[in-house]
Amino acid sequence: MRPQSLTPLFAQVTALPGIGPRLGKLVEKLAGPLVVDLLWHLPFAVIDRRNAPDVAGAKAGEVATLTVVVDEHLVPHSPRQPYRVWCSDETGRLCLTYFNGREDYLRKLLPPGETRVVSGKVEIYQGEVQMTHPDHVVPLEQRETVLRVEPVYGLTAGLTQRPVQKAIAAAVERAPELPEWQDAAYLARQRWQSWHSALARAHAPAEESDLSPIHPARARLAFDELLASQLAIALVRHHNRTLAGHATEGDGRLRKAVLASLPFDLTASQKTAVEEIATDMSKAERMIRLLQGDVGSGKTLVALLAMLICAEAGAQAALMAPTELLARQHHATIAPLAAAAGVRLALLTGRDGQKQKKETLQGLSDGTIHLVVGTHALVQEDVEFADLALAVVDEQHRFGVHQRMALSSKGYAVDLLVMTATPIPRTLMLAAYGDLDVSKLTEKPAGRQPIDTRTIPLERIGEVAQGVGRQIATGARVYWVCPLIEESEEIDLANVEERFRLLSERFPGKVGLLHGRLKSAEREATMAAFADGRLSILVATTVIEVGVDVSAATVMVIEHAERFGLAQLHQLRGRVGRGSAKSTCLLLYAQPLGETAKARLAIMRETEDGFRIAEEDLRLRGAGELLGTRQSGLPDMRLADLAAHGELLQAARDDARLVIDRDPDLQSERGKALRALLYMFRRDDAVRTLRAG
Repeated sequence: MRPQSLTPLFAQVTALPGIGPRLGKLVEKLAGPLVVDLLWHLPFAVIDRRNAPDVAGAKAGEVATLTVVVDEHLVPHSPRQPYRVWCSDETGRLCLTYFNGREDYLRKLLPPGETRVVSGKVEIYQGEVQMTHPDHVVPLEQRETVLRVEPVYGLTAGLTQRPVQKAIAAAVERAPELPEWQDAAYLARQRWQSWHSALARAHAPAEESDLSPIHPARARLAFDELLASQLAIALVRHHNRTLAGHATEGDGRLRKAVLASLPFDLTASQKTAVEEIATDMSKAERMIRLLQGDVGSGKTLVALLAMLICAEAGAQAALMAPTELLARQHHATIAPLAAAAGVRLALLTGRDGQKQKKETLQGLSDGTIHLVVGTHALVQEDVEFADLALAVVDEQHRFGVHQRMALSSKGYAVDLLVMTATPIPRTLMLAAYGDLDVSKLTEKPAGRQPIDTRTIPLERIGEVAQGVGRQIATGARVYWVCPLIEESEEIDLANVEERFRLLSERFPGKVGLLHGRLKSAEREATMAAFADGRLSILVATTVIEVGVDVSAATVMVIEHAERFGLAQLHQLRGRVGRGSAKSTCLLLYAQPLGETAKARLAIMRETEDGFRIAEEDLRLRGAGELLGTRQSGLPDMRLADLAAHGELLQAARDDARLVIDRDPDLQSERGKALRALLYMFRRDDAVRTLRAG
């Protein structure tokens, strides 16, 4: 169903001149398998080859394009010596130097007595003008092709600039003129060119400033990508909204019982979130809401209150967590509260015994179990619900889209509440979810103390270990986080196994080890020993980043903190300060620190506000790395830079909403042009939604 006009762009990259099967594999690794992928691979630098002095006027360190006559080849006697080709013009001599040069190839490239145009970086060696491995050597009649500003593209091992430049130029040539999909008034206001002209311009930068993300050609292409993304999200949302949901309203009795059993009041933002969720659930259309809250802001309690609405209405609710550890923790938090309300709660994981599993499955299918907490065991085929009305998904970026869908499909038009402790900056929220409804928990629960965060150079690790010894003598518990599991030859980073060995020698019997390669039974035994105080120090990788809850832990040591992203440091720090005792976070760093690492550590010292930290992380790292787009279900942006194009993202969202309001099936002239845009950016699933809808 893809428009015919796009066919040339969906050919394999090997259809382009100079790209055979061997280079094709490398180009695929660099940009993607299709011609269209190369269009989105924009240059990151320029080389100006218009400087064309005579040999005597060539200056060291400059890129110059020289027109010379080839005089003689000096073939080396040993392969260790360079191959030299002497050339000249009326003003002086030029030596072209090649290491490991092949004589037959170089004599063909530079035939003695002929004129050649050579371009590259000039060096002056012992008073002679020299060029090592010139970038270009062409006959005189091709001089104009060299005298230009040349785009420089990112490469991968085994690729050089020439074939990539040639292939991309051919890809741009293949790009068809397409009907305009942008709103005419907006296009005129921005003074943007057509898509095709903007594409050609972005690949032919004339100077450094043309590489800026706000240059009109690049901004236009970024807006196209953002519009495709926002339109795809809006189409899917529109489709989901038009599927009738069912209203779920409770009478409040179970929620009242739970709130009465709590030794504290809800925070203001918890109350607001509960109200927003209850309002959404009472409507006939499906709820899709994101609950964002910092580590320890009380999301599980909000989720439970939402789940109780279902129980009050005689329906069921499920909470799905990404790991067994996390599922068990949610269950442990919720169980006494569910008991206070007299509601039956079950836990379902992959490690349940046959008898227990059978009882749970029976209770879910006959409706006697109202609430269930579990891992992705909840989405297995043998799990059936009597009436599932609400699915709560925790740390949703750790699940694939199909797992979320699978849980929702266990009932009819199930309401969806997605929870995350990774505060997502507003721009990323828009990019990933369009205008998903969001509830934010901004305060910490009462009684939580601020965490004292300090940065310490790694050379002082001995003092840190002494301090840790003093702390555990008072009964405190300590996390010690390292970046790697075992020694790696390439990167010399502290690794958990080595740190575990050293700390165990110092504090025998007091240290546990936790990392992702241990069997889950071992991990859980170690966690349990740390939680109940048999172990005082837990040496771990970032597996403890999400959802490990030990309120007696008051010290967090992070080695090589400069290697972690801000969001990750913030998550790790959130593992301490969960009780009422004073907590400390020590960030150990290796000298010298780069600018970005310095900025990161400074922000960690200044604030504990996860939302501010997320915005800073976006600014310092860019969106691509922020949530590891591959696994988070976030769109992978090739042209748009969310830190630079925040306003364009907002405009794209507004435009997408207008399109859906006026032409939800994309049948108008502009609608048909927008379909081509969706295909071009591989948002075919949204087009399929149109057909299915």
